[in-house]
Amino acid sequence: MSKPGLPTRAEALSLLAKAGCSQSVINHCKTVSKFAVRLAKAFQREGYPVDLQLVEVSGLLHDIGRAKTHSVSHGLVGGEIARSLGLPDSVAKAIERHVGGGVPKEEAKRLGWPARDFLPATLEEKIVCYADKRVDGLRTVPMDQALKSYVENLGVNHPAVERIRKLHEEIVAVVGDIS
Repeated sequence: MSKPGLPTRAEALSLLAKAGCSQSVINHCKTVSKFAVRLAKAFQREGYPVDLQLVEVSGLLHDIGRAKTHSVSHGLVGGEIARSLGLPDSVAKAIERHVGGGVPKEEAKRLGWPARDFLPATLEEKIVCYADKRVDGLRTVPMDQALKSYVENLGVNHPAVERIRKLHEEIVAVVGDIS
């Protein structure tokens, strides 16, 4: 491990495999991580202090919960897996908070999750969450295409669509629309 408690890239990939993630999930995680690091570097160029290793590792591990479920709860399950592995809370929170542009407390309660906010709060969490929305499988897609997919799956009035749209606006306002 390079920073205290943070796994290296190779260790994170090994954790995904040991948890039971499929190769397609691992490949998706690699793509999300790569895009997230590009975004993080763009933020650094704009003068924002971003922990690149935290972004890379969190991007790699964001879907570790898919080893157990492919439901919306994979973020919550992934956070539990991360904590059981002794990973830093910063990684566990990034994993928990990447689903649907984040999940507010009331929505979490309706999902049967602990009654607390699962909204991305730190810049690193926002970057990982956003990168995941912009990656479809192994391809980075434009935000309008990503939003169209969410609207088709969740409905135009689902609160996650607006959260994702706002996250996009927040990211683009600083670094532009990176592909």
